Amino acid sequence: MTDRDDTPRAGRCAIVGRPNVGKSTLMNRLLGQRLAIATPKPGTTRSAVLGVYLQESPPTQIAFVDTPGLLTPQTALHGVLVEQAKLGLAEADVVLLLTEAPSDRRGATPRVEVRDADRPALDALAEVKVPVILGVNKIDQLQDKRLLLPFMEAYGALHPFAALVPVSATRGIGLEGLVAELRQHLPEGLLYDDPDFVTDRPMRFFVAEMIREAVLRHVQKEVPYGAAVVIDRMEDGPLTRVHATIVVEKDSHKGIVIGKRGERLKTIGTEARVAIEAFLERRVHLELWVKVVQGWTADPVKARRLATGEDQ
Repeated sequence: MTDRDDTPRAGRCAIVGRPNVGKSTLMNRLLGQRLAIATPKPGTTRSAVLGVYLQESPPTQIAFVDTPGLLTPQTALHGVLVEQAKLGLAEADVVLLLTEAPSDRRGATPRVEVRDADRPALDALAEVKVPVILGVNKIDQLQDKRLLLPFMEAYGALHPFAALVPVSATRGIGLEGLVAELRQHLPEGLLYDDPDFVTDRPMRFFVAEMIREAVLRHVQKEVPYGAAVVIDRMEDGPLTRVHATIVVEKDSHKGIVIGKRGERLKTIGTEARVAIEAFLERRVHLELWVKVVQGWTADPVKARRLATGEDQ
């Protein structure tokens, strides 16, 4: 059923799911801009990021909250990520649980049962009192669409979802129907008077995230997991000057990030500067340093401070 009335509706929608399922990509696509960083590496999102979606007809405001992937915590950093994800759930009017379509790539045996990696997210829904919609992402990669129905039925047997919606965040497939389903569960009225309001995060947070995104794209193995970014100073003007520190947790990681004769750090800085300039719509001078904070991912206080951007 699609809500066809013209009553203004608005509310918060928490996007939850396992790591690397496409939550940030989906929010960016819905908003029409890259507000949340997205890379193929699990654990890219570390704190809840709010982005406001606006629709004129019918009048709709959805404050999407992109959350870190829900998983079984193994470290202090994992615990912070789960904490952040559950904070995103706390004030939601509706929840979108995102999974991905079953794989039927050549040589693979199609599996339509519930993924084990999705179970921590499903378990988190047990305490949720608001409607939950299941979004099945990446349907563009599924050749045999007949697999979708039994796959969704397997998930529906574990939770009373308000709706089950197949989508593709990268291709924009099914998003209009998804918004219509979410809208049905929003309270009447509008949240924000300012139509230009998009997020409650400061610019420094997004600048730090764009630097971290560049780091993630150019380092491998365990380094991305132990990398964080702190903005030391940011001076606005016709030329915005940004001084930032890339934090790693081992001396060996510092050498990897810097690279031979500083070439990798230079590449990271160039890529990050281009992204920041596009975001701020002005020229940027970016200076980067690399600092070792031994074992920060295992320290609950340091993990919370560095992972959530409390210092930004």
